[in-house]
Amino acid sequence: MIVVLLMFAGLAALTPILTRALSTRVFYLVAALPAAAFVYTLTQSETVLGGGTVTQSVEWIPQLGIALSFRVDTLGWLLALVVTGVGALVLVYCARYFSPDEPQLGRFAALLLAFAGTMYGLVTADDIYIMFMFWEITSVLSYLLIGHYTERKESRGAALQALLVTTFGGLAMLVGVILLSTAAGTTSIAGIVADPPAGGALVTTSIMLVLAGALSKSALVPFHFWLPAAMAAPTPVSAYLHAAAMVKAGIYLIARFAPGYADTPGWTEVLVVVGVWTMVLGAWRSLRQNDLKLLLAYGTVSQLGFLTVVVGFGSRDAALAGAALLLAHALFKSTLFLVVGIVDHDEGTRDLRHISGLGRRRPVLAATAVVAAASMAGIPPLLGFVSKEAVLTSFLEAVEHGEPWGWVALVGVTVGSVLTVAYSARFVWGAFATKREPAAVTREPGASGAVSGRAADAHPAPEAGEHAPDRLILIAPVVLTLATIAGGILSAPLGHALEGYADEVPGGGDYHLALWHGFEPALGISALVIAAGLALFAARTSFSRLQKKVPPMVDASRTYWAIVRGVDAAAARITLFAQKGGLPQYLSTILLVFVLCLGATTAFNRTWPGEFVLFDYPAQVFVAAAMAAAAVMAARATHRLAAVLLVGATGFGLVVLFAFHGAPDLALTQALVETVTIVVFVLVLRRLPPRIAQHNTPMKRGRRLLIGALVGATMGVAGLVALGARQAGTLTDELARLSVEEGHGKNIVNVMLVDIRAWDTMNELSVLIVVATGVASLLFVTGRNVTMPRLRESRGQRQGRRRIRLVEDPHTSASAPDDRQHSWLLGGRTLAPENRSLILEVLVRLIFHPAIVVSVYLLFAGHNAPGGGFAGGLVAGLALIARYLAGGRYEIGETLPIGPGALLGAGMLLATGTAVGSLFLGTDVLTSAYFEADLPLLGHLSFGTSSIFDIGVYLVVIGLVLDVLRALGGEVDRQQAEAEGGTDRSDEHSVTAEEAR
Repeated sequence: MIVVLLMFAGLAALTPILTRALSTRVFYLVAALPAAAFVYTLTQSETVLGGGTVTQSVEWIPQLGIALSFRVDTLGWLLALVVTGVGALVLVYCARYFSPDEPQLGRFAALLLAFAGTMYGLVTADDIYIMFMFWEITSVLSYLLIGHYTERKESRGAALQALLVTTFGGLAMLVGVILLSTAAGTTSIAGIVADPPAGGALVTTSIMLVLAGALSKSALVPFHFWLPAAMAAPTPVSAYLHAAAMVKAGIYLIARFAPGYADTPGWTEVLVVVGVWTMVLGAWRSLRQNDLKLLLAYGTVSQLGFLTVVVGFGSRDAALAGAALLLAHALFKSTLFLVVGIVDHDEGTRDLRHISGLGRRRPVLAATAVVAAASMAGIPPLLGFVSKEAVLTSFLEAVEHGEPWGWVALVGVTVGSVLTVAYSARFVWGAFATKREPAAVTREPGASGAVSGRAADAHPAPEAGEHAPDRLILIAPVVLTLATIAGGILSAPLGHALEGYADEVPGGGDYHLALWHGFEPALGISALVIAAGLALFAARTSFSRLQKKVPPMVDASRTYWAIVRGVDAAAARITLFAQKGGLPQYLSTILLVFVLCLGATTAFNRTWPGEFVLFDYPAQVFVAAAMAAAAVMAARATHRLAAVLLVGATGFGLVVLFAFHGAPDLALTQALVETVTIVVFVLVLRRLPPRIAQHNTPMKRGRRLLIGALVGATMGVAGLVALGARQAGTLTDELARLSVEEGHGKNIVNVMLVDIRAWDTMNELSVLIVVATGVASLLFVTGRNVTMPRLRESRGQRQGRRRIRLVEDPHTSASAPDDRQHSWLLGGRTLAPENRSLILEVLVRLIFHPAIVVSVYLLFAGHNAPGGGFAGGLVAGLALIARYLAGGRYEIGETLPIGPGALLGAGMLLATGTAVGSLFLGTDVLTSAYFEADLPLLGHLSFGTSSIFDIGVYLVVIGLVLDVLRALGGEVDRQQAEAEGGTDRSDEHSVTAEEAR
């Protein structure tokens, strides 16, 4: 199962690339994976149906008892078949539904495939935290899929609404999951259900929180409003996520916990009341829709309420009926959504008032829809009828046993079923019947809230006949319809397969699924429901007038938007209050909060050092005095460059202190960081006035002085307290031992960074990449280039300007001597003469390659001597900075013609690759492996995966420096040149690499 999930992740990552070559045919390729997972699940049938389970587990976080554990029992087997089987068919359908010019086709295919894999992981996960992880991933992927048409406001709004509702429900569920797993003493779902913790307020609260997440995910009242809005997604998304997969996650969770927690106080009451209310409300609103897709959407809300009542009722027979109904609903509702997509393509609209005669023109499509709608209405001999018969029988048995909630469930389900028959008939009539006077076809919002395909689906609906689907698009709905028919006919063996789950629910029962149970009360109720529903459809005009007179029973959508507007307004007021006064005010607020919080904590501290040591050696006093003087002078400096250099002096003072204290690694790194920081400051400050506050004199100097003094005093006192808080001895000796024995290195600092605390280092690399991306996004306002600018890019412009100069000055000799025959740096000739320094070019040319050699030496020597990937990367970065300062932005492009994104990505790939690679060898994440050998001349050689990790650090640092140079250096140069003269002045002197050589 873990391998299957990895295959889903891998193929989803490759899908956008494959789409470039295969176009819409990529859906056939990716559909093979869920189809293979479907077959793989079928191979587990013998074990599962025999009463066993298929399990797989890999330790992940043993300290918390969390493992990558998966378990397939009857319920997991059923849901795994649904999500993989329907997923494969929907992907095949997509190959015919979308046209090759569909925007972001590869992204859509990858997301839909990833969603199928995530749902497979969700329904098979046995660890409750792993299940929750998949649960939240489905919310993120559904957000991306619903908002597929990013340029449309309705798509973005619907996606955000679904994400917010399901995520907030998921947060409540997370609290419940933590409480429940803690009370049960295990993270295994099977263990939590099989041995529920002793009842009490804690267990009841945790179960209610888990149900909150389930109800929000499955669009139950009052969270139902997000699902109809999600119809802005393309129809395949609705057919899969909102019929067979995502909305089933909440139902699955209720069904999973019902065997162990159906007796929990409030369980039955909440699920029956909410389920019945949702079923009736969804069906009622479905009858008011003129858009076929919205009709099915509200019908889905109604059916989800129906499923909630059944799977949450807590009896053995109801559990059996719920499992059968879950399968039936996935089959007929996904079929109907796929049919709507075909109707939309055929007719150019989904408004049932504008469609007429489609049944005659597309008889196979009509027959498919009729069978699916009949199953939804509970008409024999289909699976929907069989499951509804089982539902009614289980509720009748509860009534006979005197259970009051049996009456509520029976009456509510019966009323909801009548409305279900009515809207099922209305769907068939609206899509395929021949109307006497159909309205003209339109794509604009119609009356009574009906909308065309373009408005509700956010899918560009073509003119009728423009994109007529071929017969192959019928494969998926026809196969699903055949499964619905087969499920009804083969209901007895199907019921036998599902009884493995039903028997887990306590309370007893002996009901078995069958197409015919003889004349019994449930059959009579079904007949009355069908008759009443058809009568209601026949009186649809009168009933519609009645519906218009009834005010909305629940309008949670208005409540949601009121909350959103309220949050926006509150945020605007708070921002206006807190963020006025500019940057000085922001800094003052931050520093004052820092002083108050840390100062108050320090003031109440009772652990003070027993003695105060002013200095360890006299040199410290002089270094500290120099740093203090530099800090005061930086605060009083009036020139920006002088202020930067003085601030840098304080940093280099720290370098000296590190060196005196025997920390060469820290001293080296601090020196390199300070140097790079000064350069970055200079690159930024060159676009600012050279003098500080030359237009506006700084105000409130006294307040600034007071805040600065308070911050300094607070930090000093906090340092004293921290020094006095140590009670245990140091870890120096233990770290030295671990460094040699575990990390195979003598440099404790480097071994800690790439081995002992490599998790922190990997997270820090992610932060560096985010910083680089953020800096670049602020500068590249019209589009971010992939690589550094090259000399050949300006060749055409240079030649054009040279021709212009010859025309303006005809006395210029074409054979005049050109001083461009010699160049120490390829980019040097692109600079204006007044900006060039031949001495600097010569110096940089001489030191660049030795600097790179030193950086590589620091990289590989860092495990046993001062250095490492970070220090080596900074040295290489400084070498690149030197070439930029001497030769300009084109020089960097010629020196390293690789985009910084490639370096950042490669470095992160190496780091994370070594992190997760150990999992494939059956060990923990970031477990290091080493190769040791005695080689001639070289002696003893020890090379480990931590060295590969360090190479990743090296590449990330170089990529960061290169990205900063490209943004704050090259891009600022280009923008400044354009601002000064409309063209890049450096191009007047630019040459190609070949000419420079």
